[in-house]
Amino acid sequence: MKAIGLAGFADKFAASGDPWETFTNRDEAVKRAAILHALGPGPIGRVLELASGNGSNSRAIAPRTLRLDATEGTTEGTRLTAKAIAGVPGARAITLALPAPLPRPCYDAAIIAELLYYLSPADMARVAADVGAAVRPGGRVVLAHHRIDFYDFAQHARGIQEHFLRLTGEEWRVRPVRATRRWSVTAAIKLSGGRPS
Repeated sequence: MKAIGLAGFADKFAASGDPWETFTNRDEAVKRAAILHALGPGPIGRVLELASGNGSNSRAIAPRTLRLDATEGTTEGTRLTAKAIAGVPGARAITLALPAPLPRPCYDAAIIAELLYYLSPADMARVAADVGAAVRPGGRVVLAHHRIDFYDFAQHARGIQEHFLRLTGEEWRVRPVRATRRWSVTAAIKLSGGRPS
């Protein structure tokens, strides 16, 4: 495997506003429905989305939130996300190349889809610690990732969501939402006590 990196993603978004057909592909629509089910009906206060890509999930998530920070590592993707959520009050697209400080110190929910295996192990550990600290007790993390490897991953897909939650340093009540042969969506509620020492 050879990781794609931000420059590769920027090239893809510059060449096409929907390089993976996430707005039109039926399987992507099924996955998005599972993400929304995992998030809940709302309204949800402050929501963080990491690696928003072209904003196909952001457009569906934004109406359920009071404040959505849809972050994307490329300026090309950020522009596409901004277009997707234009006109939704409280929703904003932010360029954020991970790992980096999150836009707000506290969130009610975080959505991470199709990101973790593109990060190096060290970068994923930093992102996990930041997300774990930022999601409030009782808040949730929604994870949606492939279960099979692709050529441009930095890490293997198998077990990556569970590994990410362990790296947060927090205790979670984990609920599988939906899984196919190719992908899975998981909801994790942060427990108030944190991880025992």
